[in-house]
Amino acid sequence: MSSQTSTKAEVYTQHGDAEKFGLHTGALGPIETLAQSVSAIAPSTTPSLTIPLVFALAGSATWFVYLLATVAILLVGFCVSRFARLSASPGSLYTYTADTLPPVFGVTSAWALLLAYLATGGSVAGGALYYAGVLGQQFLHWSPPAIPTLAVVCAVAGAVAYRDVKLSAETMLWIEAVSVSLIVIVLIVLPIRLGFHFDPDQFRLKGVPFSGLGPALVLSIFSFVGFESATTLGAEARDPLRTIPRAVLQGALLSGSFFMLCAYSEVLGFRGEPNQLSGSTSPLHLLAFKAGIAPLGAAIDIGAAVSMFACVLACTTAAARVLMGMARGGLLPIAIERTNRKHGTPGAAIALSAALMFASTALLWLRGVSGSEMYDLLGSLSVFGFLTAYALVALALPFARRALGQHSHVVTAVSILAVIAVLLISVFDLHSTSDPVHARIPYIYLGYIVLGLAWHALKRRKTAPTAA
Repeated sequence: MSSQTSTKAEVYTQHGDAEKFGLHTGALGPIETLAQSVSAIAPSTTPSLTIPLVFALAGSATWFVYLLATVAILLVGFCVSRFARLSASPGSLYTYTADTLPPVFGVTSAWALLLAYLATGGSVAGGALYYAGVLGQQFLHWSPPAIPTLAVVCAVAGAVAYRDVKLSAETMLWIEAVSVSLIVIVLIVLPIRLGFHFDPDQFRLKGVPFSGLGPALVLSIFSFVGFESATTLGAEARDPLRTIPRAVLQGALLSGSFFMLCAYSEVLGFRGEPNQLSGSTSPLHLLAFKAGIAPLGAAIDIGAAVSMFACVLACTTAAARVLMGMARGGLLPIAIERTNRKHGTPGAAIALSAALMFASTALLWLRGVSGSEMYDLLGSLSVFGFLTAYALVALALPFARRALGQHSHVVTAVSILAVIAVLLISVFDLHSTSDPVHARIPYIYLGYIVLGLAWHALKRRKTAPTAA
């Protein structure tokens, strides 16, 4: 037992220093590292697409639902940040789990996290397609063709991710900073123009349909998924054992605060007009009109479209790093791990990630699925992957710390709470399916995980005689 503890302690303390993975070590500072998590969250898309859906279920309790979601995400974020203090690797949550729990859990986490990033990338690519149509009709009375639009979004994201990880991070940072700033301006000007009003009904949860809080919580969680993606930059962040834990918690806390502010302001802005909020695909555009700054509404729509692209870029970056970790762990061909010497980026993994995102969205379009439906369906699929990875990393944390002789009752308690929170959200997710299409998503996800485990078992069987 003592030798096992020593081995694990060595893994955790030296993992980031020993493995450079061929990436540009130390290329990203704290701000660029934070930009990866923030862009994967894509906060500027939530006020336009997700909050109206949450409001349709939770009514005046929309801000409260986001408060609950923020607490749940911070519990998971605490576990992720504690792991990020011990190890820095492109494999992120997969590596944390694989280094601690039995192999089956590590393999499950790897395939779950890969699907999560790819499905989220496809989801927001569909959102970008939707907004391209909205803006095309608004300004040109013309909608761009779907397949070429999806190809451009995925190809450009892949090209930027391949060219330079620092350029990629800076691009994502500016896109989200501008988009969020425009939204904040509208939320500030609106009460100035309409008068400051306190809305006690939102705090009393008056008229709240409590049966809808569970499904609403599930929807709100999708606003946060990807908050941990800074962990995929473990080999590229400067001082990763300090920078990445901060980025994970800062991304979750800043996004949660922003979502609660938007939820409260949107419900207040549409007071007396609930149907306009729940049925709107661009509520901030309408609020900007009410505030007398209609041009900002169009700018916010443009910002949402560009933010979708930034999220595709963030997911391409994250998925490629997970693919690298999986290749190094023997789950995928070693060729996927190779990096470009000039750019210090995993070209094959990036190309594969972008291609899979494009293929999935193009196939859905050919089957008659619209851009907004892609955002919904692929987003719902990605949630299962993220919840699996979150639960496993929270479960693994106490064992990792015990291996280092750092057992803590507080950390164990938080880990247990995080696992319980994720399990409850998963149960709500399973019970919130409202149509046959969504009802099939859990089975599709389970089938995918079973195939991933079967692939791992097959590879182990093939390599067993050689190892012997």
